[in-house]
Amino acid sequence: MRVLLVGAGGVGTAVTRIAARRGFLAHMVVADYDLARAEAAVAALGERGDRFSAHRLDASDQDAVRRMLVDERCDVLLNATDPRFVMPLFQAALEAGTHYVDMAMSLSVPHGSRPYEECGVKLGDDQFALARRWTQAGRLALVGMGVEPGLSDVFARYAADELFDDIEEIGVRDGADLTVEGYDFAPSFSIWTTIEECLNPPVVYEKDRGWFTTAPFSEPEVFDFPEGIGPVECVNVEHEEVLLIPRWVDARRVTFKYGLGGDFITKLKTLHALGLDSTAEVAVRGDDGPVRVSPRDVVAACLPDPAGLGDRMTGKTCAGTWVKGTKDGAPREVYLYHVVDNEWSMREYGSQAVVWQTAVNPVVALELLAGGAWSGNGVLGPEALPPRPFLDLLTEYGSPWGLREEG
Repeated sequence: MRVLLVGAGGVGTAVTRIAARRGFLAHMVVADYDLARAEAAVAALGERGDRFSAHRLDASDQDAVRRMLVDERCDVLLNATDPRFVMPLFQAALEAGTHYVDMAMSLSVPHGSRPYEECGVKLGDDQFALARRWTQAGRLALVGMGVEPGLSDVFARYAADELFDDIEEIGVRDGADLTVEGYDFAPSFSIWTTIEECLNPPVVYEKDRGWFTTAPFSEPEVFDFPEGIGPVECVNVEHEEVLLIPRWVDARRVTFKYGLGGDFITKLKTLHALGLDSTAEVAVRGDDGPVRVSPRDVVAACLPDPAGLGDRMTGKTCAGTWVKGTKDGAPREVYLYHVVDNEWSMREYGSQAVVWQTAVNPVVALELLAGGAWSGNGVLGPEALPPRPFLDLLTEYGSPWGLREEG
């Protein structure tokens, strides 16, 4: 399999380090707007880097992406950029006749007059609008194939197939006890994406009502995470699983809640109150006259790069799917989860826990596609494909998953 990886940030770099250890990969083109970053990702592989090459590529230039896919004879495009670039990359892959995999879906737009009651443009709507073209082309766009969304969706499919006869609720729950030495505020994942997720109206799904929205940080609950992480307050956050799972898994309610913590929520609310979450460019004074910048990009530039925090970070991160329903006529409640210890991921791969946990899942998916265990065409989420091959291969990668019976 020949892969074009677009994005050599923290997650993209972790993808190269994981994929370099697997035999399914014939060649990976590592492309980034910053050529030096792509070159650094390849150079860090050392002797394992002979199947990798670095190139400069502007992810917003759809035609340039299409040409690189064709020129490099790629079978699939793996998108490791932030969600702003989903659509040009998605459409470039379709035009080039390749498969496509991403970890975050096309952006939402809140409802114009009732943002905290009704959905406007939902996450992934722009991609699903092109589903027929992908099916007609006989190509697969596997969307939302990170950890959340991604592995969490695989867990939902596995629960429906093997653990439950009837599902009342599927709730993705994400929490961690990570700390970063020397920083009062240092998010472990892209602050651009975090702001997008946390300040947009969260989406909830109910079978009798469909998709609807609530206010940010709604329905707080304390969830007890496994392997020593413990109780963390979680709140509703906009996330792809709520838009994906109901398309293929029968459940009466689907939610996503993120363990942000009170301090993080306060900071996000402050950014919003000051308008610093905006992506609309504003004019600021520069040495040679006014310069137009996005406030959110300024916030991101002022914070440390999450990819470089691993040496200062301690603790674990947990992604998982809580499921409640019945099996053989009896009530059942489980939490399927995946925990990564930062000390382990840094020691084994040189990548901090959150970006490594995100990166491992698309690599597993690529290997399943290369070997034929996963296949399909059209625009599909992970829950549309058989879960057992994925979970078995994830364990083979040295990163097992767990199941906890609740109650």
